[in-house]
Amino acid sequence: MARAATRTQHLLARLAAALVIIFALVGLVLHGASGEVWSRVFASIVERPGGPMTFRFILQPVMAAILAAIDGLRDARSGAPPYFWSLVTGSESRASRLYDGIIATSRVILLGLVMDVAYQLMVFGTLYPGEAAIVAVLLAFVPYLLLRGPFERLARLWGVGSPSKDPQA
Repeated sequence: MARAATRTQHLLARLAAALVIIFALVGLVLHGASGEVWSRVFASIVERPGGPMTFRFILQPVMAAILAAIDGLRDARSGAPPYFWSLVTGSESRASRLYDGIIATSRVILLGLVMDVAYQLMVFGTLYPGEAAIVAVLLAFVPYLLLRGPFERLARLWGVGSPSKDPQA
C-alpha cells in the first residue's frame, strides 16, 4: 500500500498541498466565487489548449498517468484495494491513501502551479491564483486519481500480485 516516503517527498507533498490551498484561498479573497468568476475560469481553461504552453495539457496528465501506472502496479503486488475505491469507501485508510497520492503527484502539481503562473502572466498580464490551483489539480491529481485503480486492475489481470484485500474489488 503506502510506500516509505523520504523526508524530501513529505516536504514536497506538504508544500504542494499548502500552495494549492493558499492559491485557492487568495483567489477566493481577491476575486470571489461568483458565477461570473467561475464562467471566466472555465472559459479560460477551455481556451488554454489552443494558446501558449499547450504542451502542458499533454505533459502533466501523461506524467500523472505514468505515476498512476507505477503506483497501480505497486498496489497490485501488495494486494491493496483499488485506489479511488479505497478513498470512497475505506474510511480507516482514506487519509493515508490520499496522502500517498499527494506524495506521488506533488512534483507534477508544483510544476503545474509554476507553469500556470507563467502562462497567466504571459497571457493575462496578471495572476489569478485560484485558477492556477484549479488547473494544477485538474491536470495533475485528477488523472492520477482516475487512473491508478484501473492500472492496478490491469496489472492483476496480467497476473501481477495477489487478489485484492478489498472484498468488493
